[in-house]
Amino acid sequence: MSIIAHVLLVGASIVMLYPLLWLLAASFRPENEIFTSGVSVLPSANWSVDSYIRGWNGLRVGFGQLFINSFVISILSVIGNVVACSLAAYAFARLEFAGRRFWFAMMLMTLMLPYQVTLIPQYVFFLNLGWVNTILPLVVPKFLAADAFFIFLMVQFFRGLPKELDEAARMDGAGPWRIYWKIILPLSMPVLATAAIFTFIWTWDDFFGPLIYLSDLRQYTVMLGLRTFTDNTGMSDYGGMFAMSVLSLVPIFVFFLLFQRLLIEGIATTGMKR
Repeated sequence: MSIIAHVLLVGASIVMLYPLLWLLAASFRPENEIFTSGVSVLPSANWSVDSYIRGWNGLRVGFGQLFINSFVISILSVIGNVVACSLAAYAFARLEFAGRRFWFAMMLMTLMLPYQVTLIPQYVFFLNLGWVNTILPLVVPKFLAADAFFIFLMVQFFRGLPKELDEAARMDGAGPWRIYWKIILPLSMPVLATAAIFTFIWTWDDFFGPLIYLSDLRQYTVMLGLRTFTDNTGMSDYGGMFAMSVLSLVPIFVFFLLFQRLLIEGIATTGMKR
């Protein structure tokens, strides 16, 4: 049974990895062989890196600038989510204040709101502030604890930490801020890493948000840049798009590999009494 299970897992892995393998192989094929090679993932006899060179320099703005824009937005979003959501979660999980249960329920209700419902009011608000065509609408909400999912995730984790730690710290004269900084955060690295990884991946892969708020090519993210390789005139550069798609996956893989241990630990321990 063990051998059969391993064979099934390997087969399932190959099926899941096939699109990535085909994408990688297509990025090294000449333009006229990309869609004529069928389903093969083997390298072409005429393989080259022309698609990477053409894709990197094919826009009016170098694709490197788009990578910088995506990194800036993603890193700022990670910092904002980790700091703001952990503060909000700490208040809900460890502090006593009037209406705590009510406001926690209201926060959870925002998870049920489709993004499209709040899109137009948010756009009008940011337009009146003069923030459209800047990265501010994509970054500032992260510093205001706007992602209820991560607040809920951290609340569940914080509730699993012994409250005796807080009581002992208060007896030593520590206030809420010091307890948060010296006790809660050091013990919460797994859930903070989980929030950071998901925030980075979701922000890096986000297409709709930048499409709504960014119109200047110099402000584009990688996902918007990939869209510029295709048009409805038949002049699409699929080779360049596939090559840049491969490069766009590298930061996600690296970020995940660096923090995968903390990610697994954070998911495994969230909501559990330890």
